[in-house]
Amino acid sequence: MTPDPPIVDPELLTAVAQGTTHDPHALLGPHLLAPQDGAFAVVRALRPLADEVVIVVTRPDGPPTEHTARHEAAGVWSVVVPVGADDDGTRHAPDYRVRSRYGDESTTTDDPYRFLPSLGEMDLHLIGEGRHETLWQVLGANRQVYPGSGGDITGTSFAVWAPNARGVRLVGDHNRWTPVHPMRSLGSSGVWEIFVPDVGVGTRYKYEVCGPDGVWRAKADPVAKASETPPATASVVTHSEHVWADEEWMSRRASSEPHGGPISVYEVHLASWRPGLGYRELAEELTDYVTEQGFTHVELMPVAEHPFGGSWGYQVTGYYAPTARLGSPDDFRYLVDRLHQAGIGVILDWVPAHFPRDEFALARFDGTSLYEHADPRRGEQPDWGTLVFDFGRREVRNFLVANATYWFEEFHADGLRVDAVASMLYLDYSREEGGWASNVHGGRENLEAISFLQEANATAYRRSPGVMMIAEESTAFPGVTRPTDSGGLGFGLKWNMGWMNDSLRYVAKDPMYRSHHHGELTFSLVYAFSEQYVLPISHDEVVHGKGSLLHKMPGDRWQQLAGVRAFLTYQWTHPGKQLLFMGSEFAQEAEWNEGRGLDWWHLDDPGHTGVQRAVRDLNALYRATPALWERDFDGSGFEWIEADDAARNVLAYARRAADGTAVVVVVNFAGVPHEGYRIGLPDGGTWVEAFGSDALEYGGSGVVNTGELTAEDVPWHGRQHSVALRVPPMGGLVLVRR
Repeated sequence: MTPDPPIVDPELLTAVAQGTTHDPHALLGPHLLAPQDGAFAVVRALRPLADEVVIVVTRPDGPPTEHTARHEAAGVWSVVVPVGADDDGTRHAPDYRVRSRYGDESTTTDDPYRFLPSLGEMDLHLIGEGRHETLWQVLGANRQVYPGSGGDITGTSFAVWAPNARGVRLVGDHNRWTPVHPMRSLGSSGVWEIFVPDVGVGTRYKYEVCGPDGVWRAKADPVAKASETPPATASVVTHSEHVWADEEWMSRRASSEPHGGPISVYEVHLASWRPGLGYRELAEELTDYVTEQGFTHVELMPVAEHPFGGSWGYQVTGYYAPTARLGSPDDFRYLVDRLHQAGIGVILDWVPAHFPRDEFALARFDGTSLYEHADPRRGEQPDWGTLVFDFGRREVRNFLVANATYWFEEFHADGLRVDAVASMLYLDYSREEGGWASNVHGGRENLEAISFLQEANATAYRRSPGVMMIAEESTAFPGVTRPTDSGGLGFGLKWNMGWMNDSLRYVAKDPMYRSHHHGELTFSLVYAFSEQYVLPISHDEVVHGKGSLLHKMPGDRWQQLAGVRAFLTYQWTHPGKQLLFMGSEFAQEAEWNEGRGLDWWHLDDPGHTGVQRAVRDLNALYRATPALWERDFDGSGFEWIEADDAARNVLAYARRAADGTAVVVVVNFAGVPHEGYRIGLPDGGTWVEAFGSDALEYGGSGVVNTGELTAEDVPWHGRQHSVALRVPPMGGLVLVRR
């Protein structure tokens, strides 16, 4: 005889139905009755709006059996069903489906509450310790396969960290956005989990999180791997089917020293490079263009999902999801893959310093200050109106460190440029007196953020050999590119903001006044080897009224174009790697605007085409000339020839490769040429002009040095040999020894 279902406290039924219990699986799903009651199990299902619920038990050795459930309370239905048993009496929970009737419509679905958790004990331990380096594999939405009597059962496991929540419910397309899937809390980990069979790619979902205040908040998944296209805000289930074809690149990367080679970076805002192109179209057009121009890397402004396009991606709400504006995550993988196959590295902008206040995202995620620091003096960023991560919280650090790893391992990124590092390092950054709290030692350094950066860098370099971690850091904080085991922050490269500010301030002045500011050009060599630097002319320098690189130059249009060519010659030959924002390579006239594309029509003008050609040739010379990159971080690879000719606005210097091979650079920032300008040479013999920015093919006036230049035995600039040159107006030249 079949026993009746055990009696359940109505308050518990209500709590389960409302989602305010930490363990709905303890009531819902199959539960074996006591042995003395026989080989039976009670099955409970939550179907609040159903008119009838039938449990259909499948058996490997016979047809399915149907068992009509009775409504207990609050939408919970229950029925006792027979179960199978082994010869030794071991009973097994039934394999069943739930058929629900709503008026004249019936649906049959599998039951999420009959499955074990998708996270193991080790996962939960590592999450609690803040050391789960592949966090995305267990949190968020992940494909899961369980064995069943009728074959494997495929679906999606959902897991989210919300330690202070009173309850968490999963809503989405799969349940018509109704709160019928309360999740279970996995002990003290703060993780809530549920596996939903038959949920697959493309399903939209959110978590409804009940905070300690009893308020339910609809939240996107912090570890979602895909999202809806903004302004929609739901998370989306995804699973990669991309087959990588960049094995040669990845193998070479893993065995290389990432910072020592030629690095010439083209910075791109994907949505406005050529508007209307998605990831797959960009994979063809951007790859072809960057290859033709000779850059070694692209740096992509943030591709992680963000609600407001005008933030350029620097206010991230989906740290694990490439923006859906341009395609799917696999479409983005395809873009990276194509760039790699063409021999081009991919650097991504990464924003761990702060996040926006949007209610659907990380802010007060479980009704408390969870991801953000609870003290507004540390948890709010006044400059950007955003919130600051609580870097001292283990789980938050884990979220960010694993995120860096995620982009390297899942998307084959070759580097991360870490945004706004200075804002993380200092507790008083952009804060008024009394508006910040000191550290435990009474200082202004954010010790937790420093520790986080060290951990992120060390983890990235350990797990993904050959990648680069790059700091956008605007202060003199010591040891940014020093290894962590020597007390440094552990970055591989640092943006040289001092060089950028000084050099742009200099070139913005009329040539007749530049002699009084000559030190702004030479000062960078005082500290050029104190860190491993990148010289950036980035998006930040061509917006908000600063004017384009072209418009920073004084004079008429010819002088402006010549000034751009001279400046880029100086940049490409100065110690350090270099970065140039899109459009600057052809001297775009207008400021960059994310709402419109680049002004490609400039390339109908020979003057702008000449700048583009000059950049292409500079890249070719740079990549082929180890003296221009091999000793970027070693003072022995640079020597001044003429640093003090302020009156004529001239700089001359030599760069040396590891084998001693030298190149000589002369840059004239005056508006007039200097004929017969004598410079000392580091070596005798025959020299040739390998590049001259004033060449006719670049739109210049043709003041170049043709043919062979024989070093004369005329001591000059403290050297035994010298040569008299034609130095062009607003131009630069590079000499190599033949």
